[in-house]
Amino acid sequence: MASTSSTSTSISTFIPQWKYDVFLSFRGEDTRFNFTDHLYANLIRRGIATFRDDDSLKRGEEIAPELLKAIEESRFSLIVFSENYAGSRWCLDELVKIMKCRKEMNQTVVPIFYHVDPSNVRKQTGRFGEAFSNYKEDTEKMKEKVRSWRSALTEAANISGEHVKDGYESEHIKKIVNNIFMRLNCRMFDVGANLVGMDSRVNEIIRRLCVDQLNDVRIIGICGIGGMGKTTIAKVVYNKFSHEFEYMSFLENVREVCNTMGLHHLQNQLLCDLLEVERNQNISSVGQGANMIKNVLQFKRVFIVLDDIDDPDQLEYLLRNRDWLGKGSRVIITTRSKQLLQEMDDVYDVEELNFEQARELFSLYAFKQNLPKQDFIHLSDRVVYYCHGLPLALKVLGSLLFNKTIRQWESELCKLEREPEVKIQNVLKISFDGLDHTQKKIFLDIACFFKGEDKDFVLRILDSCDLYAEIGIKVLCDKCLISLSKNKILMHDLTQEMGWNIIRSEFPDDPGKWSRLWDPSDVYRAFTMKKVTVKLMNLFKLHKNMLI
Repeated sequence: MASTSSTSTSISTFIPQWKYDVFLSFRGEDTRFNFTDHLYANLIRRGIATFRDDDSLKRGEEIAPELLKAIEESRFSLIVFSENYAGSRWCLDELVKIMKCRKEMNQTVVPIFYHVDPSNVRKQTGRFGEAFSNYKEDTEKMKEKVRSWRSALTEAANISGEHVKDGYESEHIKKIVNNIFMRLNCRMFDVGANLVGMDSRVNEIIRRLCVDQLNDVRIIGICGIGGMGKTTIAKVVYNKFSHEFEYMSFLENVREVCNTMGLHHLQNQLLCDLLEVERNQNISSVGQGANMIKNVLQFKRVFIVLDDIDDPDQLEYLLRNRDWLGKGSRVIITTRSKQLLQEMDDVYDVEELNFEQARELFSLYAFKQNLPKQDFIHLSDRVVYYCHGLPLALKVLGSLLFNKTIRQWESELCKLEREPEVKIQNVLKISFDGLDHTQKKIFLDIACFFKGEDKDFVLRILDSCDLYAEIGIKVLCDKCLISLSKNKILMHDLTQEMGWNIIRSEFPDDPGKWSRLWDPSDVYRAFTMKKVTVKLMNLFKLHKNMLI
C-alpha cells in the first residue's frame, strides 16, 4: 500500500475548500425581512451559494457552532451594519470570527453600512456606543471579549464597502451582487490536483512579494525552462491573494496570444479585468491602449500576473514601469528569458524537483498513488532519472505509461532513447525557436559537444568559427537553455536531448547528412553508409584539433 505524503496535499492551505460563496452577517430584527432578505434572494438568483442563519438556530450565550463552521467555509462575508447590530452579542461574535478568517484564511470581507455612519462603527459612537454602554465589563473574560468586539468593528469599518443611505435599495443591492459575481467568476484558476513540491516554491514567491507592505510596489519575476511549473506557481499565488486586492488580472500565455491575436487583445483583456466590465475597450492602437492602462492603474492597488512574456514590447505596452502602479500593487511576471527581468525587484529561478518529489509526481500519474508499484520500482526510477526533475516530463510520461505492462514499459523506454516524447519536446523547443541563426548553431554545438566543458575553452573554439560566442552564450543563459556553474557550461538533460532531436530530424534515417555527429553508433552508421559529407569531415577535423 502506498504511503501517505504531505507534499502533494499540503498545498490545500493555499486553496481553501469553500462550501459557500457568501456568508451573510446581519442583525435579524433590523433587516431580516427587508434589505437582507432582498440581498439574499438576489445572490441566490445569480447562482451565488449564500449562507444565511435562520430562526431555527437555538439562541444562547455562545454563538452556534453551525455559524462558526459556515463562516470558515465561505469565500466572502457580507456584513450588514445596521443601527442595532452592536446590540447583538451573536453578531459581534460572528464579526470577530469573520475578521479572524480574513486574516488567517484569506477570506474577503465586504462591509455594508445600512443607514449608519461608518465612523460610528469605526469609533463605536452613536447607537454603537450606546450598545457598548450596556455591556458590563465585570470580569476579565468580559473585558477581553469587549476589546475583541471593538477591535473587529474598527478593522471592518476601515475596509472599503457599500454605504446604503440614499437612493433606491434595489440599485445598491444590484451593485453589491454584481461585484461579488464578478469577483467570484474572474479570480480563481484550476491548478490541478497533483501539486508535488509546490509548497516551498509558493512560499518563496509569497515571501518575496511582501503583500503586507502597503506603501510600496513590488514586481517579481519567475524564470525557468519550459515545463518547470512557472505558470502553476503563479496561479497558486494568484488564487491565494485573489481576495485581498480589489483589482486583479491574470494574462495567461502572453507569448502565444500576442502572436495569434495581437498585443491590443491583451491590452483589452487587462483593461476589462481592471474595470470589471465585459465590453471591448475599442483600442485603436497599442499606443492608445498603453495610455489607457496607465490611466487606469495609477490610482489602484492591483495584483497582475503576466504569464510567459517573451518580448520587451509586451512589457512596454502592458506595464511599462512601476510608476504606472498604485501603492501596494504587486506584479508577477513568468518568462523563459532572464534578460526581460533585469529591472524587477526580485527574480526566482525555478529549480528541478528533487528525486523524492519527482518520483512521487510521476507515480501519481503512472500508478494513481504516490509511490511506484513493487514490480515497477526499477523501471520507474529509470524514468525519473530520465526526466531530471522536470514536472512536465514526469506528468506526460506518467500518463503515457499508466496501465501498461512491464514489457510495454521497457519498449517505451527503449524508444525514448532515440525518439523523445513529442509533447515534451514541443514545449522545450519554443525557447530554441526564439533564437537567431548563430545562437541556434551555438546551442546545437553545446548540446552535442560541449556540455560540462569549461566556458573559456568553448569560447575559443566557437570564436574560431566566427560564432560570436560571448554574446551567444549569454543569450542562451538568459533563455534558460544553459547555465554556468564554476565556469562550466551545464544543460538540462532533456534540453540537450531536444537539441539532438532537432539534428536527427533533419534526415531521420541518414546520419551522414546530419550537421553534427556525437553518438559513436551514428558515426559508425554514417561511415558504413559511405555518405559522410565534406562538412562533417571538416567537423571531425575540428573536433580532433579541439582535443589536442
